[in-house]
Amino acid sequence: MTRTTQSPAGRLAARRAGSPSAGKILPAHARVHHRSLVLQHLFDSGPHTRSELASLSGLTRPTVADVVADLLADGLVADLGVRPGTRMGKPATLVGIHAEGAYVVCLDLSGDHVERGSVVDLAGTTVVSREIAIDAAQGEEAVRLTVELARTLLEAAPGRVLGIGVGSPGVVSVDGVVRHAPNLGWTRLDLRARLADALDLPVHVANDADTAALAEDTFGDGSGAGLLLVEIGRGVGAGILLDGHLLRGPFGTAGEIGHVTIVPDGPECSCGRHGCLESYTSAPRLRARIDGLAPDDADAELAAAGRQLGQTVAPVAQALGLQDIVLSGPDELLDGAFRAAVEQTVLSLTRPFGDEPIRVRMSALGHDGVLAGAAALVLDSELGLS
Repeated sequence: MTRTTQSPAGRLAARRAGSPSAGKILPAHARVHHRSLVLQHLFDSGPHTRSELASLSGLTRPTVADVVADLLADGLVADLGVRPGTRMGKPATLVGIHAEGAYVVCLDLSGDHVERGSVVDLAGTTVVSREIAIDAAQGEEAVRLTVELARTLLEAAPGRVLGIGVGSPGVVSVDGVVRHAPNLGWTRLDLRARLADALDLPVHVANDADTAALAEDTFGDGSGAGLLLVEIGRGVGAGILLDGHLLRGPFGTAGEIGHVTIVPDGPECSCGRHGCLESYTSAPRLRARIDGLAPDDADAELAAAGRQLGQTVAPVAQALGLQDIVLSGPDELLDGAFRAAVEQTVLSLTRPFGDEPIRVRMSALGHDGVLAGAAALVLDSELGLS
């Protein structure tokens, strides 16, 4: 599970930065911190001996021995034998992540006609995939279908499940409340609590575009230094990473570009206003725009939609100094005339301040970005991994 961001110690320090106890680990938190530090090194760079882990982490050898014993008892790591080629002296045993020691259930609620889910192991390998038709379901019916999908995945999981990660459309607070998701008919829905009560497991919920952006940085080709990921599904939203941080805004609305008005007298949007970007470039709207058209005419219509998106994201990229714009959604709609038009429009409206212009590309994770991000939510919250 290769990471592309800062070192394990740096990530742990960054999570503590700004807290009253920044740089200071309280005794009650030491065990959790030490476990996270050792696990992060194993996730980032593969198996190590206990001695190597002590050197990498800065912990004492007795502390590392205790931590590894604890992780072995929990089934999260395994003794893998000696390093191949070792001959002299008493060979030290390698310790590595036990991929089948625990699993994560992941839900992607961003689809325009289905909700998708998966079960992944600790190596990030998908072992179960399921989906459920949601079509136009809203409100309590959408909640019921989400619970049904999660329960199906839990029943199919081959072992212990650490928790459930969810990428949801709309404005999502840090405590898992979906404050507003008009396409699902959710307002102030405590989705985290509803799922936790129904399934009796830890649940972690975040905005779908935010989770996809984190996944692109962690598992894909992105850099946390500056990335804007546009998630196009039932709605349209963006996740923004800048200087290694996910931008959320004081109300969790950073990246809500889908409800920027682009045509004042345009069609009514699900939010109740008229002419929002989402009314023109969501996946259902793109499908409707090209329905029945010849291939050349369909490409022209998708290009027109791409120009509308490009006009919206160009000032965001310019203002924040972002050079990497990532599109995530149905490839058959986005990876062609639409993407090319987004890129051409962005380049025509922005000025590069460095040697390289802004690039517009498809997500390296394909359709699984939100699911990968949902898994990362659980690994971060339950094991301290990022």
